[in-house]
Amino acid sequence: MKFVVLTLALLMYALVIVFQSKKVFFALGAAIIAIALGTIFPQSVFDGGGKSYAICHSLFELINWNVLMIYVGSMIIAALFIYSKAPSRVADEIIKVSPSAGIAIVLILAMTGIISIFVENVATVLVMAPIALALCKKLRLNPTNFMVGLAVMSNLEGTATLVGDPPSMIFASFAGYTFNDFFVHSQKLSIFFFIQTGLLVGCVFFYFIFRNAKEKIEAQETKVVSLFPSALLLLMIFGLAAISFLKIEFAFASGSFVLALGIIGLAWHFFCQKKSAKEIWELVKDLDWETIFFLIGIFVVVGALSESGLLMDFANFLARITDGSKVGAFVLVLLVSIILSGFIDNVPYIIVMLPVAADLAKSVGSAPELYMFALLIGSCLGGNLTPYGASANVVAMGIVKKEGQPMNFASWLKLGAPFTLLTTASAALLLWLIWS
Repeated sequence: MKFVVLTLALLMYALVIVFQSKKVFFALGAAIIAIALGTIFPQSVFDGGGKSYAICHSLFELINWNVLMIYVGSMIIAALFIYSKAPSRVADEIIKVSPSAGIAIVLILAMTGIISIFVENVATVLVMAPIALALCKKLRLNPTNFMVGLAVMSNLEGTATLVGDPPSMIFASFAGYTFNDFFVHSQKLSIFFFIQTGLLVGCVFFYFIFRNAKEKIEAQETKVVSLFPSALLLLMIFGLAAISFLKIEFAFASGSFVLALGIIGLAWHFFCQKKSAKEIWELVKDLDWETIFFLIGIFVVVGALSESGLLMDFANFLARITDGSKVGAFVLVLLVSIILSGFIDNVPYIIVMLPVAADLAKSVGSAPELYMFALLIGSCLGGNLTPYGASANVVAMGIVKKEGQPMNFASWLKLGAPFTLLTTASAALLLWLIWS
């Protein structure tokens, strides 16, 4: 049965990689087959009892509804935050106070990263792209480097907090991390600060790219529609921090809170902004439902992999090839994550590898955070390596193509490869110094 489950998972991954546009169907199809196998062979696939166990176990234990509620609620808040035009106004103020265009560009890229801590990466790029293009036209600059910067900086910061990106939510679910644990855990600095090290290095990197743009530019005055979405965003952040601090036992506390804020936001959009029911429906329909249903399928398939014992076998294999070396295992997890995430979706990879990283840590006698954080850093920052490593990269390439400046694989690598190596190395170095 291990062989059957492994074959199912490998086939699903192969189809997801080859047919990206159909990944939801393959993930859900594989999940249904895994549940069917668990029903027919209840003792071989899932750790459980009778035939009905596989269905109940998959629906109520393997699928993490708290993570899914956080994702849906935060997407709604992010969409309203973008609608409010608050990010554009902040960018205007940055341009106004910057001594030169080069400094303004770097600060806008840093701001893009910070927004991406709370807003989905593609949405962040789409919000900031018009600002970047207008600035490039004023300065008569090729927009390519700026657009690449928007994509890689948004990908970088999505890992920093629990609400940044699906990989962070998945990690929090697996490790039992609260919102506050992303900042400090076991009295040690946590993942947020490692990512900020990468942000600082990334800003220095782009300063050298744009240092010759010394012209002072005039900013526009974008009118903010409303500050209510900004208030919702802040309330989400502080509310999640409070739930973490109070250690509320209710399993769906964080998800229910964020989803409730999202529903309040939709009500505000309908009643206060006088939007029609059709417009509200369009906003909800345009959320990233593909990722939601993809995650549902992946949760079940990886649950079958884990409970069949395959992931433990893989962790033991990695421990053997690194000969029990803590440094060797750390470098291996980091490098494999960077390379694979440059070409494949990091969400299913993270779900598969988190238990492997935790078991690997046990095998070499290390804190599990050392390898789980390395996995997060490598897989999330590694997406900047190639133009196909993250959805935000594909969107950035599409925008510059429309501007008459098409990019190829090699031209992306000129910026993406050094940026990825520098930011990943700096974040990993701080991680090793604190958690090794």
